[in-house]
Amino acid sequence: MTRVNAIQLFEEKKVRTLWDTEQEKWFFSVIDVVEVLTASERPRKYWADLKSKLHKEGSQLSENIGQLKMEAPDGKMRLTDVADTEQLFRLIQSIPSPKAEPFKLWLAQIASERLEEIQDPELSIDRALSQYLKLGYSESWINQRLKSIEVRKELTDEWKKRGVKEGQQFATLTDIITQAWSGKTTKEYKVLKGLKKENLRDNMSNTELILNMLAEASTKEISVAVHPETFEENVNVAKQGGNVAQVARKELEAKTGKQVVTNLNAKDLHTTLNLEENNG
Repeated sequence: MTRVNAIQLFEEKKVRTLWDTEQEKWFFSVIDVVEVLTASERPRKYWADLKSKLHKEGSQLSENIGQLKMEAPDGKMRLTDVADTEQLFRLIQSIPSPKAEPFKLWLAQIASERLEEIQDPELSIDRALSQYLKLGYSESWINQRLKSIEVRKELTDEWKKRGVKEGQQFATLTDIITQAWSGKTTKEYKVLKGLKKENLRDNMSNTELILNMLAEASTKEISVAVHPETFEENVNVAKQGGNVAQVARKELEAKTGKQVVTNLNAKDLHTTLNLEENNG
């Protein structure tokens, strides 16, 4: 069974989703949906109270809600409550919200677009480009980000060939690569940028993205060359791949006198990158 994690946007709010290729259906993070519909600062508490209420009313909806691993605020893959499209339509009826109807239309659109992308994969790239533009990113940054997605996919495909398990092992190797090249764990990196649920790569500068790509591409190429057979061997390869980008980072910092890894996040980058494009 293959599952593909993705971030979808509803009115510029991020909703974690997962496409199950075997069942051919979307699963959505219930917590993220609750947060979008209620604007609650404590969506987990809201969902816990709602589950209790549904149970007392005799509804089986909350009991049928399953759990799947999705990326948590700390960058690790953790189990979270998920619902498919049909379950979400039923859940929305239990949440008084002025956004209920627009959200239903959004769900139907997501389902339709996925079927179109299966028939024409290039559409997924076009839609990703459109989403980043709506969020205010510059075209040069978007080109780097889309390339980073391609590089990441090549690395994870290589990991699968080497028997690395999706979820915790993927997260561990990613953390090792990140720390090797940047000097910070994924969690430390996100704290530096003031991030919680946001995606770290979506908050990297062009240079950070390039070095992260170099680290992941190097890891993949070294893996292809040495054929790691155990998880520990994959750990060593991840360190080596990250170190390649670390050397490049330190040399660049020595030449420019500027730190590559900074606290700039997406909000700052929108202004900085667009100014650079206008002045360039």
